[in-house]
This record gives sequence, C-alpha cells and structure tokens, in this order.
Amino acid sequence: MLFGKKKRRINHLLIVEDEPLVAFDTEHFLTEEGFEIAATVNTVAEALAHLGSATMIDLVLVDVALADGSGIAVAEAAHARGVRVLFVTGGCPDDARGVAAGCLAKPYAQRDLLQAIGVVDDVLRGRKPRRAPGGFNLFLEATA
Repeated sequence: MLFGKKKRRINHLLIVEDEPLVAFDTEHFLTEEGFEIAATVNTVAEALAHLGSATMIDLVLVDVALADGSGIAVAEAAHARGVRVLFVTGGCPDDARGVAAGCLAKPYAQRDLLQAIGVVDDVLRGRKPRRAPGGFNLFLEATA
C-alpha cells in the first residue's frame, strides 16, 4: 500500500501510571493511534508481574513515583529482559539513564508522547531520529 502507515518496531506497550485519568487518557489515545496495550497497571508489583509473563511488550511507559515504589525498579526489570523503557514523569531521573531509552517530562501533550515514542522507534530501527518534542530526553546509550 503506497500511502499506508509505516511499519513500527514498537507496537505493544505496557503503561505503568498511578494517576487514573492520565492512565485512561494515555491508553485510549495510544490505542486510537494503533498501538496494542498489553496492560495498564498502577503499581510496581503489577508491572513486574506483566514483565515476568509471556506477554509481548516492546516498550514500557512508566512514571517514576508510584504508590508502592519507584518506577526505576520497573525500568531495571524491563531492561534486564531487553524491553525498552520510556519514563513519563514530572522529574526525569538522571541516575536511570542506563535502564531507559529516554524520558518525557510531565505535563506533556499527547502528540508529544507519540513523537517521543516515534523517536525511540527510529533509533531502534537504526534511523536518524525525527525531531524530538520539548521536554524529551533521549538516552542513546540505553537504546544501542
């Protein structure tokens, strides 16, 4: 198909967000954009359970401050399994650069989230990353 959507490397997402409205909006928006949501969870424990299952996950979107612990623990577990992580949080953790593909600072527009995922996808596909949205930091060493 000549004008079809280009094929992405990132298709299956795990959303880890403890703010219910943000979680709902993110899941709805990304589903409408053609992503498959493996799960939307609000705790570190639930995220770790999904990462330990056979569920297909290409990218984890995780907030750092969760009710039962730190999203950094989720990122470390995902990284150990070869799953990429994008922090979506109010304060990007510099000490977690080795376990995440990048960080998008809250608050962000939905189009910025889509663009940030696209940048990570570009890097994973070996392409020059498209223009990054404001408030986004790409951690190249974690995507190699």
